[in-house]
Amino acid sequence: MSNLMQGEAVAVDVDERDMREEDVQQGQVQEIRPVPRITIQAFCESEVVAQTLESAARDRRMARAHVKVHMGGIPAAVDFYQSAPTPNLVIVESRKTASDLLGDLARLAEVCDGETKVVVIGHFNDIGLYRELVSNGVSEYLVAPISMADVMGAISDIFVNPETGPLGKLVAFIGAKGGCGSSTMCHNVAWSVAAHYENDVVLTDLDLAFGTANINLDQDPPQGVAEAVFSPERIDDILLDRLLAKCAEHLSLLAAPSTLERTYDFDKDAFNSILELAQRGAPYVVADVPHMWSGWSRQVLAAADEVVITAEPELANLRNTKNLLDNLRDLRPNDVPPRLLMNKVGMPKRPEISVADFTGALDTEAVAVLPFEPALFGTAANNGQMISEADPKHAIAESFDQLSRILTGKAELRNDKKGSLTDLISKLRGKKT
Repeated sequence: MSNLMQGEAVAVDVDERDMREEDVQQGQVQEIRPVPRITIQAFCESEVVAQTLESAARDRRMARAHVKVHMGGIPAAVDFYQSAPTPNLVIVESRKTASDLLGDLARLAEVCDGETKVVVIGHFNDIGLYRELVSNGVSEYLVAPISMADVMGAISDIFVNPETGPLGKLVAFIGAKGGCGSSTMCHNVAWSVAAHYENDVVLTDLDLAFGTANINLDQDPPQGVAEAVFSPERIDDILLDRLLAKCAEHLSLLAAPSTLERTYDFDKDAFNSILELAQRGAPYVVADVPHMWSGWSRQVLAAADEVVITAEPELANLRNTKNLLDNLRDLRPNDVPPRLLMNKVGMPKRPEISVADFTGALDTEAVAVLPFEPALFGTAANNGQMISEADPKHAIAESFDQLSRILTGKAELRNDKKGSLTDLISKLRGKKT
């Protein structure tokens, strides 16, 4: 504490501080665009502001930024930059009134590089002060108390080019276990969003070796995601348009090669630029993530706005689903928790965990419960159709429509705990009689 009282810059590792989460306000972070690779250093006077900045630094939208949080306010920043280069962005907190604050900022300007941006967090809601700060080169003035959304929104506004437009929503599907039907769920939901809401959707098949999106959608594109990921220096919107296969009026496919001619080992950031480019061109990007745990698959899931885990009602699926839920909640602490989709429920002669016990053990609800219907799914797959094309009035088609409404934000998830399994199976039995 003596160092802080003397104004010395004390670096605080964002992974080591004992956080008091109740002091940090999250705000509406979902619409904020990811921040590019920049360096940010903050100099705070209060613990709550420091904690808010540290929580923001952990958010997936700030994953590429390098953030350091110090205590000591503007005097500590002035002292620190006497012998250190300034970063892309300096955030300073001050409790001082207008005249004293402007004097401190003048001293800070003397040790800052000309290209460095400055955000000030103050404690006075004064429009005159705001205008004077902006006219003197301050990029933004935020009034405490602040939320994570305030901080990340200000940083995004400064460093993200507004001409690129908003990013589309990234929805990632992954299976809790191989063969549980995650890809089929993914493709049907992508088709449903495109067909029923007339929103452009880019379906990206990231299972480069064994992907099935091209078969399920009756496509045979000569190029696809492999050309993009193996030549990242060439990827732009023109090349992406050439690589996309048009499946329907509003649905495009970035197909996997589905061959074993080469191995597919990638760096963790390999798919970042491809997915971001797709998000700039379409309101929705749906990623079919294979059942694996690697640096790049973890990164795709961490960057997603929505994650859907498909699971069957048996023990290995339960264990894997729990592991995925725990890890993804840590990776995406400020986002909607992963959604659980139960598939192949009621398979004849298979001992199963009931849906209620399965979801109860995970302390979560299933957004959809689909019964085991091999004839319906097999026929659709063999014909290169989606379920809504093969049988648009089927109860499972209605489930995909409901799931698409939830993932696009066009419907509120109902909180009633009556499992949809009973209702759905009743509908199916009624349909067959």
